[in-house]
Amino acid sequence: MWIYEKKLQYPVKVCTCNPALAQMILEQFGGGDGELSAGIRYLTQRMTMPTNEAKGILTDIGTEELAHWEIIGTIVWKLVKDAPLSKIKGTPFEAHYVSHGKALYPESAAGVPWTATFIQSKEDPIANLYEDMAAEQKARATYESLINISDDPGVRDALRFLREREVVHFQRFGETLRIVEEYQEKKKHY
Repeated sequence: MWIYEKKLQYPVKVCTCNPALAQMILEQFGGGDGELSAGIRYLTQRMTMPTNEAKGILTDIGTEELAHWEIIGTIVWKLVKDAPLSKIKGTPFEAHYVSHGKALYPESAAGVPWTATFIQSKEDPIANLYEDMAAEQKARATYESLINISDDPGVRDALRFLREREVVHFQRFGETLRIVEEYQEKKKHY
């Protein structure tokens, strides 16, 4: 079904130990507008798409989002893996550490665990595609905020890559919306 290359879609180079930044980046790991939510949303919604082209686009983007989830997880891990307890205490990551240690766990920056209620799926493909376009814009905005608060050049580089992919996905969903609308407007001959 897939060929998995044992490398990240984009290299992650982290230069600092920063548990507070790691906690903020968890927003894209397990938050409502993060990569896990997007990947599952698109792979679920693909079933109701009326054309093979639309199904293919949702499959492609959905699997890419899971690759982005892997990138985000790598960033978070590299920001905390060598952190001594003294560097964790008093940071937003401290609450995460109490429950999970330095292990990854899908939750938002505020510590809210990931839930399937973060994803939407309707029988209406037009509604789904508008939902998907909005999700991409929300993720892009979150990446811009994370870029602004990060002081690690390697983290910022990876976040910029991910932000740009959100822009591309938004454009692809716009194209897919046009394809589906044109399909639905065609006169059906039985």
